[in-house]
Amino acid sequence: MDVEATVREYIDKTVHMSLGTSRDNKPWVSEVHFAYDEDLNLYFCSMKDSRHCLEIEANPCVAGNIVKQHDLTESPHGIYFEGTAALMDSPSERDIERYCSQLKRDAAELAAKLKEGGRGMYKITVNNWYTFGKFGGNENAKNQLVWNAGKK
Repeated sequence: MDVEATVREYIDKTVHMSLGTSRDNKPWVSEVHFAYDEDLNLYFCSMKDSRHCLEIEANPCVAGNIVKQHDLTESPHGIYFEGTAALMDSPSERDIERYCSQLKRDAAELAAKLKEGGRGMYKITVNNWYTFGKFGGNENAKNQLVWNAGKK
């Protein structure tokens, strides 16, 4: 199985992810909309004072999954990741355009919200991708793709 191709195909069909953060040994999970770039970095926008963003400030290590809803008769399957997240000091126009294009949002509106200061754009540099489930096969399988910041 080509794990990279599976990850690229799957994330292209999904717009939200569960994002796991932690602070002082207390885990937290948030749902966020995301976009991605050609190096499989993930991007999301959120309020800087939200719990998950404050936790990223204290501990940049994150994990998450990207899973589409499935029927009870279907085997669960999805994409999982581990990496580090950081607030982008000055997202480029290209970053904003990519995010808005993938999520069908207005780039000028998002740029204005980011300038107001309460909202930030975050980048997740993925170190490991995993697939779980029946991706192109008959058996549930877990496969890993060591990515390490875009380098296989």
